[in-house]
Amino acid sequence: MVSQIDMQSIARRAMEATRAHLEPGQTLAEIREFCESTMRRLGADSFWYWGIGAFVFAGESTTRSISGREYQTPDYRLGHNEILTLDLSPQCDVVWGDFARTLVVEDGIALDDARDSSCTEWRDGVSAEYVLHAQLLDTARPWQTFEELAAIMNDRIRDLGYANLDFRGNLGHSIPRNGEGRIYLERGNRARLDSVESFTFEPHIHRAGSSFGYKHENVYEFARGRLSEL
Repeated sequence: MVSQIDMQSIARRAMEATRAHLEPGQTLAEIREFCESTMRRLGADSFWYWGIGAFVFAGESTTRSISGREYQTPDYRLGHNEILTLDLSPQCDVVWGDFARTLVVEDGIALDDARDSSCTEWRDGVSAEYVLHAQLLDTARPWQTFEELAAIMNDRIRDLGYANLDFRGNLGHSIPRNGEGRIYLERGNRARLDSVESFTFEPHIHRAGSSFGYKHENVYEFARGRLSEL
C-alpha cells in the first residue's frame, strides 16, 4: 500500500529530475509536461489539485498566487538566467504528495542549490524560505492551533522583511486521508495541530518592491511530540 512518504519521495525525485532537465529555450508548458510525466513514471496515478501535477511559474510571474481552478501555464520561454517556482501535487490511491521549491538557472545551468545563486535578491529569498522551515520545526507544538501557528509564522515572515503572497492568506493545509476536508494554516482555524495526521507548510513570500516570489513546501507530522518532515 502506498504511503504519504512514498508520495513525497515521488515529488522530490520528480523535482530533482526536472531541475536537471532545465535548459534555456524550454517553455513552461514543456517543463510542466516533463515533470508530470516523470511523476507518473515514478508511480503517481493522478494529480489531486484540480488535475494539475505541476504549477510552474517563472520570472515576475513567481509572485502570482491563484487557485488551480484558474491556473493556466504561462506562455513563457526560459532564458539563460531565470528563477522558477514549481509546486507538485502527485496522488496515488487517494494518497497525496505536496512539494514545492524555487529553482534558479544561471548561465544556462540549473543550480543544484538555489541558495548558491550569484543574484543576491534570489539567494536571500530562497534562504529566507529555509530559515522559515527551520523556525517552524523549532516552534510548532501539538497543542497549538492552526491559527496560533499561522500568526507566529506570519510574524516570522515579516521579521525577515517579506510578505505572505498566498491569495487566501494561508501558509499550508492538512493532508486528509480520503482527499476531502482540508483545513488551513490560517486565522480563524482553532483546530489543534495534532487533530490531523499531517500538514503542509508552504510560505509563498516576496519582499516589498521586488518582482519575484519564492516557494518552499514540505509535509510535516508530529512524532513523539516533535514536528518532523516527511
